[in-house]
Amino acid sequence: MKKTVISLAVATSLTLSFTSVQASTSANASHHQGSEQKVLKKINAEKIYQDIAYLSKKPRVAGTEAEREAATFVQKRLSKLGYESAVEPFTFTGYTPAASFSLSVNGTSYSPTTFTYSTNGNVTAEIVDGGLGTKDNLANKDVTGKIVLVQRGTITFGEKVLNAAEKGAAAVIIFNNTDGELSGTLGGANDNYIPSLAVTKEEGEKILTSIQKGEKPSGTVKIEGAVVSERTSYNVTATKPSTFKKKGTNDIIVVGAHHDSVAGAPGANDDASGTAMVLELARVFKTLPTDTELRFVTFGAEEVGLLGSEHYVSELSEDEKNRIVGMFNLDMVGSRDAGDLVMNTADGTPNLVTELAQASSTRLNGSPTPFQAGGRSDHVPFAEAGIPAALFIHSPSEPWYHTPEDTLDKISKEKLQDVAEIVGTAIYDRSRPDQQGSSVKKKATFKAPHLYHEQDVK
Repeated sequence: MKKTVISLAVATSLTLSFTSVQASTSANASHHQGSEQKVLKKINAEKIYQDIAYLSKKPRVAGTEAEREAATFVQKRLSKLGYESAVEPFTFTGYTPAASFSLSVNGTSYSPTTFTYSTNGNVTAEIVDGGLGTKDNLANKDVTGKIVLVQRGTITFGEKVLNAAEKGAAAVIIFNNTDGELSGTLGGANDNYIPSLAVTKEEGEKILTSIQKGEKPSGTVKIEGAVVSERTSYNVTATKPSTFKKKGTNDIIVVGAHHDSVAGAPGANDDASGTAMVLELARVFKTLPTDTELRFVTFGAEEVGLLGSEHYVSELSEDEKNRIVGMFNLDMVGSRDAGDLVMNTADGTPNLVTELAQASSTRLNGSPTPFQAGGRSDHVPFAEAGIPAALFIHSPSEPWYHTPEDTLDKISKEKLQDVAEIVGTAIYDRSRPDQQGSSVKKKATFKAPHLYHEQDVK
């Protein structure tokens, strides 16, 4: 009988406790939804679209007047919203692609492509087989004064060129290891580079067959008009301090995107879409109470190596790095023709940013936005500094990525609204005054090896 009485008491206690938890959870959920509506009601995809329209009138290549104009536009928009904003210049070594380049073999013209940072030159010489262009491949070969033919793979394009140059070669031809044209970068300026061009797998194998037959083919590699020079790019910054001076968390959340584009591309999606979304979120949060410092940043020179975000992170104090609890990176977030929204983290593991966004996307759309490993965008320098960061992007990317077709008419207002709502509510979940920390449990739901926005270096 005693055992029964105790069981009844425990059952009654558990029932009361459960009822209390249910009531508390229900109240918290109701309050959370009320807070979230403050963000959702403010987000306006049309405003994002109009800013994309302005930014994508022409390419915004890092170090050009067009990029400076874009940075000035962003700064003025932030100032008009009431922020103390700034345009922060930094210098970098820039590259102007060759004005002309050509390749002929035994008098037959080919249709090569060139590499970013390839140097000028006019070389006529015998073409020899260099394998994959590794040091071992070239160790016992006489390539002095000759053009070295190497296949893509194993090491970077830049390493292949430097290895050949170290052995005395006069130029390099790199052929693809898969179908299609080969384009990429040597990775950065280097005085030791020699002229280098790329050809297709079919063209490379044709030259290689000639070499293997002992025909000693003669080639002419010609590159003109390439320029390497010191240039200036810009980051634009604005800060919203905690609205609670004495009861703030002392934490920082960074919302960022890059405002530069590649040459020849208006960059409506890449990345006027992300830049415009940063401006919209700055507008949304300007009048909302927050207990966390919010920083809105657009970066320059992302397309030439994440230089703006690297510079920004390098200027942070150790205290600031420790206080930044999350970096939300918006890159290519409005494409009509891209796939579904995903998040990329540098190491493929979850962090506070992915947790917050998965919670908000589940509340809004019924399922969590997946995440996976992925680099080559402005979340990487933050991650390398130990700061939780994630890239928001659609997968797979659109077919007109990095082309003149990256124009306003390809932008989806529905996708802009969706991403802005997910990111905006995720940020507010962590920065609203009644929420001292995320209650989201750490849980990885999706991992895949595909990388986005990756510069082709191998």
